[in-house]
Amino acid sequence: MNTLSYGLLALLTRGPRSGYELMQQIQPIWQAKHSQIYPLLALMEKRGFVHYVPVAQKDKPDKKVYSITGEGLDALREWVPEPTGEPVKRDEMLLKTYCIGLIGSDQARRLFEDRIQMYRGKLEKYRRMIEELGSETETAVTEGHIEHPCFGSYILLKRAVANAQSDLDWCRWVLELIHLNHIGSVEK
Repeated sequence: MNTLSYGLLALLTRGPRSGYELMQQIQPIWQAKHSQIYPLLALMEKRGFVHYVPVAQKDKPDKKVYSITGEGLDALREWVPEPTGEPVKRDEMLLKTYCIGLIGSDQARRLFEDRIQMYRGKLEKYRRMIEELGSETETAVTEGHIEHPCFGSYILLKRAVANAQSDLDWCRWVLELIHLNHIGSVEK
């Protein structure tokens, strides 16, 4: 099993979820697409780590609502304490930034303005998710109750907020530099 498989199992420890719900909930932690999630769920179902219940929907195909099994919990318990590898960050924006001097200031500005809008949207989404966890969760976490069912979710969402804010600040800084460069080139 790969890391995404374990991530899906981890989300299922909080209760049954559809594949779509799993994809939505894993996004702050791990980038995953439908095309990755559904084959993994089928594989984990074959291995006995999850099972599903078909749920009829009006005007749509039936959906599958997955739950973790005892075997899935055992696999997750074995995986969690294993050492982790170095984090992998793949961001197309960073590659484009490396050669930003190949385009004009206006194009560069638009690139970073678009990215700023994306980070603003992420911040709003993550903050809303934290609010949905409730003040009881925040209190439990700040008091160090690691056994609280939402402890992990809360601290990961706080990390997602911090990362998005840091990336937003960096984009604003780059925009300032582009603006200064544009003013300098106009004055020449």
